[in-house]
Amino acid sequence: MQKLDMVYEGKAKKVFKTDIENQFIVDYKDDATAFNGLKKGSILNKGIVNNKMTNIIFKYLADNGIENHLIKELSDRETLVKKVEIIPLEVIVRNVAAGSFSKKFGVEEGTPLLNPIVEFSYKNDELGDPMINNMQILAIGIAKQEDLDFISKEALKINELMKVFYSKRNINLIDFKIEFGRFEDKIILADEMSPDTCRLWDSETNEKLDKDRFRRDLGNVVEAYEEIFKRISK
Repeated sequence: MQKLDMVYEGKAKKVFKTDIENQFIVDYKDDATAFNGLKKGSILNKGIVNNKMTNIIFKYLADNGIENHLIKELSDRETLVKKVEIIPLEVIVRNVAAGSFSKKFGVEEGTPLLNPIVEFSYKNDELGDPMINNMQILAIGIAKQEDLDFISKEALKINELMKVFYSKRNINLIDFKIEFGRFEDKIILADEMSPDTCRLWDSETNEKLDKDRFRRDLGNVVEAYEEIFKRISK
């Protein structure tokens, strides 16, 4: 297998063609951004943690019936994945009030929600990834109703699996963002699941072990990523 031309570079990853049809290589970077790119920086070895952590989680999810784009890990920073057509929606699942949800609705951060929430944001950097509802998604043709039904159901399944996964490691899953893509005739999980895309709090101290340490200048960012990786690697 050969690594060919780069086809995409985002805030946290580069994607390359290979000489194998429908297979790409994802290369994780140490770059860090927040607030839709307004805050920029770098987190030492973030790319390694996010690559390996995503692969551990995606394998766990695949073993539990959640089809995703993972094929195999190639190196500390590189993974071979199925080529998917990303649906331009960020799918956010919330278990506990935090971040923008707390600000918008005046709910104190850390308040458990009475039920998990599935939200959608339109994946568009120029527009600032605005929140979008089901009817708006249908109206502008981003996805069909059956697609949204499947994605919402799959997101809630992932949530339940990940809550169990993290609770065994003394971590509370506060919320997370995932993306889905079309592969052949199916919709499958893609992108990543890492401290960049999940809010993860220590279950005893509520210490934040995720990208909020970078967003909010809390310090010990590298240590938080390393701590999460150490726990999930056991």
